[in-house]
Amino acid sequence: MKRLIACVSGQVQKGGYRKRVMQTAKAFGLKGIVENLEDGRVRIIVEGEDEKLKWFESAIDIKNTLIQVSTIEKAYFAAGGEFSRFGKVVDEDETDARLDKGVEAIGSMILAVNGVTKAIEKMDLNLSRRMDNIGEKIDTMSGKIDNIGEKIDTMSGKIDNIGEKIDTMSGKIDNIGEKIDTMSGKIDRIDGKMGFMLQKQDDLIVEVKDMNASLNEKMDRVLDKTDVVELKGDMSDVKAALRAKGII
Repeated sequence: MKRLIACVSGQVQKGGYRKRVMQTAKAFGLKGIVENLEDGRVRIIVEGEDEKLKWFESAIDIKNTLIQVSTIEKAYFAAGGEFSRFGKVVDEDETDARLDKGVEAIGSMILAVNGVTKAIEKMDLNLSRRMDNIGEKIDTMSGKIDNIGEKIDTMSGKIDNIGEKIDTMSGKIDNIGEKIDTMSGKIDRIDGKMGFMLQKQDDLIVEVKDMNASLNEKMDRVLDKTDVVELKGDMSDVKAALRAKGII
């Protein structure tokens, strides 16, 4: 059996630290006392088996919302055996059990508030992440819409280019049409001239025929001798030659 004397510094008064020390000591079956010191520290005198004292020493190093142990000054001695249980030294201005219950209730409330605060912080973090994710999706969608707009602009440019080519082709076709019209006019004029020449040729043929007929009649009336007969034969040869050439 040994005695441990520990002086604990930090945020250890008016936060339920002594009650926690008492609960721990009773759980290990240790005996002794715990009290507040005027300098803000807490002194613990506890007796028991060596191994349990080591566990107790680790267990009283508490850090939570209301309690923050910074240092533990400790020393081991031989057990005196004067303690019959583990208790708490209470000052005249303390209400002991009521104060412990109040501190415990406040501690529970603070823990609950901290839990709610953490839950809200987690919710805010999740909400913020979701909002960021939605923002990224909106940015991605906006980029896709811009890409579609660029493709539409490119397609519109290509359509305009095709339209310009069609207009150019239409102009060329119109030019060809004008040339065909000009050529057709020239052909019409040539056809007119050919008709005029053929008409003159026909008129000339008729005139030659008339002259030939008149000449034949006159020759028949004036000449009635053998040489005239020969002359007629010659005239027949002339007519045959003219017919062969298509003049009469």
